[in-house]
Amino acid sequence: MSPSDYTAVRCGMNVSKAIIEGSIDAGIGLENVQMVELEEWLAAQGRPKTDVQMLRIDELAELGCCCFCTILYIGNEQFIAENPDKVRAFMRAVKRATDFVLAEPERAWAEYVDFKPVMGTPLNRKIFERSFAYFSRDLKNVQRDWDKVTKYGKRLGVLDESFKANYTNEFLNWAFDADSTDPCGDQKRMVKLQKDVAQAGGFQRLKVSA
Repeated sequence: MSPSDYTAVRCGMNVSKAIIEGSIDAGIGLENVQMVELEEWLAAQGRPKTDVQMLRIDELAELGCCCFCTILYIGNEQFIAENPDKVRAFMRAVKRATDFVLAEPERAWAEYVDFKPVMGTPLNRKIFERSFAYFSRDLKNVQRDWDKVTKYGKRLGVLDESFKANYTNEFLNWAFDADSTDPCGDQKRMVKLQKDVAQAGGFQRLKVSA
């Protein structure tokens, strides 16, 4: 497809709402969030959940494998430079919370809902279960992923050729898990695992070969 084959519509993060209302035919979203929202909407209409489909962006953009896309905490550069100990303390807190979620997901969910009761819905519970497999145990940025993302940005022309990514793992003061030896295989196994979670619910994680 070329840009002349479609009309881009700005809808922010309201992809599910826009698809339901018919203002867009397809959008960019997450398998563990917007896809869940659309599946549950379809079920409420008496339609099969399989009517919603997703094409992974790494396949669409021919990136090879991003396994799995890492998430950044973005900080003000001056604050980071002047307060490295505070940044490390913040990341230690994130790691402690992540360890808790992975070890006791049911208790973590209960505490989350107790803190934010409006989130205690069956839909949000399903989103939480579908998100569980994506939590990183060690929180590290994966070099392979960001190399691909940076090259993709340059290919699209949204990044200058001289751009250098400034992500860092220097504020993570713990041992990292080994990188996967079969990231493409892990992606395929993740697709199957998430289908199982979609059907049966619960908390499951992939055993990554490393």
